[in-house]
Amino acid sequence: MSFIRAILFFTLFLVSSSLYSHNPEDFVIAEIERGQMNFENEQIAAEYGAALKRQRARRLAAMPFYKKFYIFVKAGFEHIIPEGIDHILFVLGLFFSCITFRSLLWQVTAFTVAHSITLVLAAQGLVQLRGDIVEAIIALSIVWVAVENCLYKETSKSRYWVVFAFGLLHGLGFAALLTQYGLPKDNFISLLLAFNLGVEFGQLAVLLIAFVLIRIILKKDWYSNEIKIPASLIIAAVGLFWFIERVF
Repeated sequence: MSFIRAILFFTLFLVSSSLYSHNPEDFVIAEIERGQMNFENEQIAAEYGAALKRQRARRLAAMPFYKKFYIFVKAGFEHIIPEGIDHILFVLGLFFSCITFRSLLWQVTAFTVAHSITLVLAAQGLVQLRGDIVEAIIALSIVWVAVENCLYKETSKSRYWVVFAFGLLHGLGFAALLTQYGLPKDNFISLLLAFNLGVEFGQLAVLLIAFVLIRIILKKDWYSNEIKIPASLIIAAVGLFWFIERVF
């Protein structure tokens, strides 16, 4: 229980710091415009993005390492909670598929290893894929795992390979965001690790919140059909909507 309390405390700390911190240095990663800005043409938009990236790089270079590390951990966490609703639904799809925590642990591990691989490769420019294709397949991955939850009572052995394959694509989604931030070359590996660590904290927080909500508050088993099937159908419906929206 002490481990669970530690994760919950860290989650609350990151969320509260995201909501209430007004230090400009804390927002060096979040300076990418959250709203849609209209430019006269793509060249102006690209020049504006490049200028923001150079500004962030200069500000990061002037910071001590511990502060940079914290910023990237926080950025990774925020990419899951509250901004990564598609990744949240995928992780919840894994959650509702498992009768035991051991099975869930193996699936989450496969997903983590896979997205870590492509995150590193994409951040170094070794792997690239069009963003619209990646986003569409991520939506399809949500549908896939949710439908499997409805079709199979227990997790099949092939499920781990399916999760690993989809994890590779989710890693490209993480990398697409990370490349906009601009990783300093002198701390490339350590800050990449920090971002990935934040992502993992976000995933753990999602799983813990789901467990607390269903097992402790609702006093139900998350793998029982009265919880698993309706939840999976909702997840599949949302994923299908996103897939259609992103393709067409």
